[in-house]
Amino acid sequence: MQVSTELNLDGGSDLKKVTLAILALSFLIGISAAAEADYEYYDDYPCEKGTRSANITFDFDQSVQGSGYFMTYRYIQLDSPWTDQKGPMYKDYAHGSGTIDNEMTLCAEEIAYTRPDGCYREWEAYSCISAREDNSMVYSPMTMSYGNGYYARNPIRYDSLLKEKTLIKNYRPATMMHHQVEYAKAIDKEIDVIVKDKDYAYEDPVYQGVGYTSMKINEDITDGMVDIGVLQGEPDDMNSTGYLLPRNSAWRNPMIEIDEHYVGTFHIEKNMSIDVPYKHEWIPKDWLSCCIVGCGDPCDYGPYYNPCTYDSAAGSVFDAAYTPTTSGGCCS
Repeated sequence: MQVSTELNLDGGSDLKKVTLAILALSFLIGISAAAEADYEYYDDYPCEKGTRSANITFDFDQSVQGSGYFMTYRYIQLDSPWTDQKGPMYKDYAHGSGTIDNEMTLCAEEIAYTRPDGCYREWEAYSCISAREDNSMVYSPMTMSYGNGYYARNPIRYDSLLKEKTLIKNYRPATMMHHQVEYAKAIDKEIDVIVKDKDYAYEDPVYQGVGYTSMKINEDITDGMVDIGVLQGEPDDMNSTGYLLPRNSAWRNPMIEIDEHYVGTFHIEKNMSIDVPYKHEWIPKDWLSCCIVGCGDPCDYGPYYNPCTYDSAAGSVFDAAYTPTTSGGCCS
């Protein structure tokens, strides 16, 4: 593109006009470039031929035995599939003085893939956290010296009763489970948790998935305080519950609320799970193209929906066709 301008240095108005013209031209060129970039992107989407996938996996295994003072903190926050919103969350915290014998396996995964299906694409993804822990702790005061300086001559005394806390949240289905032990003389606990947010879409008719949250506890507590809690929000609108519609959050007017508090010496077994499936179908009413001008291009409907063959009396054609199948790793 060639642009020619003539400037009249004696005419301020002409200079202003030329300046404005140059700015407008630059703005239009920028819009054109952006539009061209968007066109190139959408030209490949959703009819590109390739399959795209993403896989992020974090594995953590530990075995700890010993005596002294200990403090641990673990926190994982995953995204909800295909969004930058919060998804599964796991938090674990413990401290105390005495002896510890701990075995733990922790895994976090974000798995996603998309592939072409005719002129459309299907999308499937999940975010998941799985943790299994066997922890035995016995409280006792500990005195330890360090190095060869002041603290070698003045040992530090640790006298901390035992505390342990596990918190899991699943934001899309608005679910929370909580377990905490404080001021205990001894803790012998096995805990197993899974937090999963799974999503499937076939554009445009079908969106479905499930929010699954589970906590299993088997423990013996000596002279301690135990808190166990569950909250479940309103799951009617799973596409926005928990992070876009605060009124549907579990933290406000919960559908399920469990709050348990124990003080003393107890044997406790809990098996808690909440499964919140969701599904949304959109079936276009395209009777004109079917009954007047024929069925049209299959690309207008995709392979699983055709207005000329759909039988509304028989129910949805998607019930059998669309079942999320993604699984894998520690969360399968």
